[in-house]
Amino acid sequence: MNYISIKIHFILTLFYFKNTLFCIFIIKVIMQSIQANGYPIHFNKKGYEALNLHLKETKYSNLFVLVDTKTNEHCLSKFLPYLETNLTIEIIEFEAGEANKNIDTCVEVWKVLTELGADRKSLIVNLGGGVVTDLGGFVASTFKRGVDFVNIPTTLLAMVDASVGGKNGVDLGNLKNQIGVINVPLMVLVDSSYLVTLPKNEMRSGLAEMLKHGLIFDKMEWEKFLNLKDIDFADFDAFIHRSVAIKNAIVMQDPTEKNIRKALNFGHTLGHAIESYFLENENKTTLLHGEAIAAGMILESYISWQKNLISKDEYNQIKNTIKSIFEDIVFEENDLFPIQELLIHDKKNEYGNIQFALLDSIGKIKINQEVENELISRAFDDYKM
Repeated sequence: MNYISIKIHFILTLFYFKNTLFCIFIIKVIMQSIQANGYPIHFNKKGYEALNLHLKETKYSNLFVLVDTKTNEHCLSKFLPYLETNLTIEIIEFEAGEANKNIDTCVEVWKVLTELGADRKSLIVNLGGGVVTDLGGFVASTFKRGVDFVNIPTTLLAMVDASVGGKNGVDLGNLKNQIGVINVPLMVLVDSSYLVTLPKNEMRSGLAEMLKHGLIFDKMEWEKFLNLKDIDFADFDAFIHRSVAIKNAIVMQDPTEKNIRKALNFGHTLGHAIESYFLENENKTTLLHGEAIAAGMILESYISWQKNLISKDEYNQIKNTIKSIFEDIVFEENDLFPIQELLIHDKKNEYGNIQFALLDSIGKIKINQEVENELISRAFDDYKM
């Protein structure tokens, strides 16, 4: 990694992985921007400089900042002082939470945009986690057939996952990301200082995607997380930068998910079904995305082992490492059938067949794998052990 300059700015945040308290001193650095497919991803101070330069050079009619109730409270006051513009700035807020990532929320935002005079020359800045950036990107991509938008992810999950790839959309009922488009923003600004606003479970949720990137692409990156006590969290920016670079390297090869981009779905076939089931079931506690994906990665690693794609030792390493970070999800006997039923609606399915991305040794992936229900059931049985 090439560091252009170092800004002396230490940020302290405390969080837990399971029962172990970690103090993170994030050394803010200005890192090399990453060129994604049609837009740049800037880091820390450089991002605000790029945004202000763009505002100066482009004649926008007005500027809208989309937030949810959480980012309105915790992040908006940090972001606004960075803006250097004479444009009228309007704040649009919606209720936080995955339950509000739906077309009804989009309709309300479209109405507010219309009432406030938004036009084809408006700019929308999406400030928030993956719900805000996914929904906001979809709103911008469809309002008046498309207006410019910028994403500023404020959660670890959004920084390392939603920041790359141009996927925008909303859920259909409890079914994840069924409605949407692939359309890229003007730029993405990743500022790790927003992480101080996150509760510990949100930090863990983002870590799940970072673990996934190592498992599917870079064995050495995965091995950095085998013992969290040995990690130098002072350089957490570098971990974020590497995770973004891994996802971008995959997406650049396959922007519309016809082939290798499916690798990013490891842990998500079962993970999304689990997340959807817990979201719709009033007797269950709603899971964060990363919590469900962590369980999905264990389950799909078991399937990879049973299909002789990884060794038993590799599977045990994956299972033990993830379980050392994430609390076990309690699955009852009557949960399994409805979770398997939800697999039918997975976006990766083709011709009615459920498609998995499975590990082909740590650091490699095998896409378009069909898995029988009996093996899925055995994976859940093993997860409980």
